[in-house]
Amino acid sequence: MQIPALYKIFLTHPSIQTDTRKLKKGDLYFALKGPNFNGNTFALQALAQGAAYAIVDEVVEVNNSRIILVDDVLSTLQALAKYHRQQFTIPFIAITGSNGKTTSKELIYAVLNSHFKTFTTQGNLNNHIGVPLTILSIPADAEMAVIEMGANHQKEIESYCMYTLPTHGVITNCGKAHLEGFGGIEGVRKGKGELYDFIRANNGVAFIYADYDYLQPMSAGIQNKVFYGHSQGLVQGKVLSNEPFLEVSITDGLTIDRIQSQLVGDYNLPNILCAATIGKFFGVPDEKIKSAIEAYAPSNSRSQLIERGSNHIILDAYNANPTSMKAAIENFAHIKSAKKILMLGAMMEMGDASIEEHENLVALIKQYDWEAVVLVGGDFKNTPHPFIYLNNAIEAGDWLKKQNYQNAHILIKGSRSFKMEKVLEAI
Repeated sequence: MQIPALYKIFLTHPSIQTDTRKLKKGDLYFALKGPNFNGNTFALQALAQGAAYAIVDEVVEVNNSRIILVDDVLSTLQALAKYHRQQFTIPFIAITGSNGKTTSKELIYAVLNSHFKTFTTQGNLNNHIGVPLTILSIPADAEMAVIEMGANHQKEIESYCMYTLPTHGVITNCGKAHLEGFGGIEGVRKGKGELYDFIRANNGVAFIYADYDYLQPMSAGIQNKVFYGHSQGLVQGKVLSNEPFLEVSITDGLTIDRIQSQLVGDYNLPNILCAATIGKFFGVPDEKIKSAIEAYAPSNSRSQLIERGSNHIILDAYNANPTSMKAAIENFAHIKSAKKILMLGAMMEMGDASIEEHENLVALIKQYDWEAVVLVGGDFKNTPHPFIYLNNAIEAGDWLKKQNYQNAHILIKGSRSFKMEKVLEAI
């Protein structure tokens, strides 16, 4: 079946599902395949549960008009997303980066949605399946779209741009993340820079944090640049305070003088300035920009401040890499508290640099005074250090419960695979 014909079916049944456990009556079921599953085997079950059609790439039943056979389900899903995208003339803002992209995405969405009908990536559906599903969820009356793009190897962002067709782009930063897939920091910049490549080739607009020097050569040749930062750009600002939440002083670009966020960590300054800049660029009133950012409360283990008894816990356990770890540790070190405990899960996808990066992290930790330091799993086991080592988050939670800390500040951070949020389940 050709994409235009499939699109007509989609317009009648605009809800897509790839998991029969979440299927609703009238959905289109796309039978995706992966290393450990084959959605084709569930096609008939999907129809029995009420799916309008099942899109498959293996013959599962002949002479069934509700089964649509295609060459490849995933590429068909992406092509359908591109066709849907081409029906819009609204701004499509793509955002990628090593750190902060989800927080930035949520802040940008909050600001734009305060003034326009805006749709964005739900949760962290930012991969080769999540991006097309996000695009296909955008209704015809949308006025803005904000699409998050994750990547762990080169050419991935390029592939997303082919069907997202972004008109505007943001690279939050390029740090030491997914080094195994990207092949080093230069590989990270090349991979993330694929968004700039698309913006450059299609005369789009790039929003650029002026204080990251490396973004300047990466964005060379882009005609439409909008900067933001400490002392350059459409909106400028600096950290006013960070106890416990980040308060930003707006020094230029807005008629408001400060923004009191619900975010923990001065490393969130670029994220706030980015959202404010994009709001200003698109004409969102200054007071709406301020209110939207101040109302945003992080969730999903991202820079959350949690009170447990007399203890203050910073939970930032969604992901970890050398850049985000360094920022979180340095921020935590400067918090005023007589009793600070570090509980860090190891970093993953570091490749050959893993031991060195964990050693660098240990050296950084040693520069400050802590009540206690607990290192969990991965290559922390293979890195010499004088701190407490535990195998997993459950053990770390048991350890923390036994300490019975009072009036303490605790930072919990680690790569997603270690699920460091489980530490809280024990206390």
